[in-house]
Amino acid sequence: MSKKLLITEKPSVAMEFAKALKITTNRKNGYLESEEWIITWCVGHLVTMSYPDKYDENLKFWRLDTLPFIPEQWKYEIIPQVANQFNIIKELMQREDIEEIYNAGDSGREGEYIQRLVFMMAKPNPNAMMKRVWIDSQTEEEILRGIKEAKNLSEYDSLSNSAYLRAKEDYLIGINFSRLLSIIYGRKLAQSINEEKASISVGRVMTCVLGMIVSREREIRNFEKTKYYKIVGEFGDNASSFKTEWKVNEKSKYFNSPKLYNETGFKKESDAKEFIASLANKKAVIIELKKSKQKENAPLLFNLAEIQNECTKRFKIKPDETLEIIQNLYEKKLVTYPRTDARVLSTAVAKEITKNLNGITKGFKDEETLKSIKKMVDEKYSTNLVKTKYVNDSKITDHYAIIPTGQGYENYNGLPELQKQIYKVIVNRFIAIFYPPAEYNKIQVTVNIEDETFNCSGKVCIKQGFLEILKPLDKNSNKKSTKTEENVETKDKNSDNEKLAESENQESSNLELLKNLKKGQEIGVVNYETKEAETSPPNRYNSGSIILAMENAGKLIEEEELREQIKGAGIGTSATRAEIMKKLEKIKYIEINSKTQIITPTKKGEIIYDIVNNSMPDMLNPKLTASWEKGLDMVAKNEIQPEEFMVKLKGYIHSKFNKLVVKM
Repeated sequence: MSKKLLITEKPSVAMEFAKALKITTNRKNGYLESEEWIITWCVGHLVTMSYPDKYDENLKFWRLDTLPFIPEQWKYEIIPQVANQFNIIKELMQREDIEEIYNAGDSGREGEYIQRLVFMMAKPNPNAMMKRVWIDSQTEEEILRGIKEAKNLSEYDSLSNSAYLRAKEDYLIGINFSRLLSIIYGRKLAQSINEEKASISVGRVMTCVLGMIVSREREIRNFEKTKYYKIVGEFGDNASSFKTEWKVNEKSKYFNSPKLYNETGFKKESDAKEFIASLANKKAVIIELKKSKQKENAPLLFNLAEIQNECTKRFKIKPDETLEIIQNLYEKKLVTYPRTDARVLSTAVAKEITKNLNGITKGFKDEETLKSIKKMVDEKYSTNLVKTKYVNDSKITDHYAIIPTGQGYENYNGLPELQKQIYKVIVNRFIAIFYPPAEYNKIQVTVNIEDETFNCSGKVCIKQGFLEILKPLDKNSNKKSTKTEENVETKDKNSDNEKLAESENQESSNLELLKNLKKGQEIGVVNYETKEAETSPPNRYNSGSIILAMENAGKLIEEEELREQIKGAGIGTSATRAEIMKKLEKIKYIEINSKTQIITPTKKGEIIYDIVNNSMPDMLNPKLTASWEKGLDMVAKNEIQPEEFMVKLKGYIHSKFNKLVVKM
């Protein structure tokens, strides 16, 4: 009787497939077998690329005359520690009774690569039909759908090509330039760090990230604080007043004045005080009064970079720890696939989203969450997401955003507390998208004193909306929050969480007074005063913010045309960024504070940066790394052929070598 063979990436995943297929008996060495199915598993990578010395023993030694090393025929080998499991899979794949072989590896580029290497080395039964299972969660329903709708493996060949090329690119750049720079600069590095010998490790992604960290550190180190002086005007009367800040305008006598540091302050305190003196006994009139309503929607859903950044902020853990936790939640069927760059849902998923909500209601015995969902039902909040910003098929490549499946609660109680907390963070972000926007009344006031203008604004939250979920009300108060803002600047306009923090930190004391003002009204002057301010350096990266910076590295590119061309391509991928940080720390190029997660470069890391900057500076530029990533994406989408990518890669390596060797 013919059988079907299914291969997963790890044993725990194989067990979930076995449960879904109702295979409960007949476990053998390295696989499960029933009348219809055989299920086996990899244990991560089973096959790896061979080092140069496997091509030629002489290549074990790092010599200039053997570089660059670019093999025409690539060699691969079985990793000795997992050879037994590889041999089990190989034997199963070659069985004559196998009619269908299902690649059920991790649904992403790297997952495809792990399995394709095994297929390449195992040489499966040529008569077997090869299929690919692609799933978004490990629920029984999704596993069975994935098997039923499995496509011919060849439909994923372009993704496989991209995966092979990524590995070859990292191999060629890492081996060739690490060896070359070590030969040229290794002795100098060893002397600088007081070691007998030292090698230089560079990589397509990690060297660029090191560059970002060192550049930021030196910007902070070289930053010189500059003091300047703002003018604060207080208007009203002694019983009730509001404060404003002066800002230069085109009619001001200080417009384009060299005395100004910027549009809101003077370079010298004496000039600021002289300006205040000139305003004495002059009328103040309200010349502008804008009242408006403002709505703020819930932030988009989590992708991996966003949840890694969130967990670093909340729990002070590293990105690789976050990924490990969410991978576990995924394998416990609690959340969808974690290694995603998307922050939105697909139309198909959005149409079935009530299944997730119903599952949470029935299974997740969290009082606060159930109360939030009950309010959704009682207030009849819409669950029709299709025409909202949370659904966009064009912004999804392999997988949609990370959301709770509404299943797997039989596994929840056994989770460590931190994993439960992170699961709750994902659930809250998910539920928030069904809630209405937060609503604010906003007032902007401009006071004029002989063409010198003072401004202030106030904002009060009149409806909490989604903030009830993502920013709960003060537990010590039953009243609604009435927070306002007064000239609040948000450092990171792209950060949803910073926006939430802004809305929580606003001041409300002036709002009632501002509401009663009228345009054209003459207002009393309480006093003017100078306010000392100073410029501040940028913040250091932490282990979460660097992941976001890597994801958004394309935005750092100055050329508008190229920036648009590689839009959406960052440094590395969601699957690899945490490992890059882990490696930089392991080789002692950076240090990450265990309590704060703040990243600083080591002395060694800074020397490596200088060596690369003096020899091949484009390795530090996000433009190069992001453009290579874009090329890999184009291969995956069949927009260019693998051969074209390889020609460009070889050309790049040869041109760099020619320039560097000439410099010696």
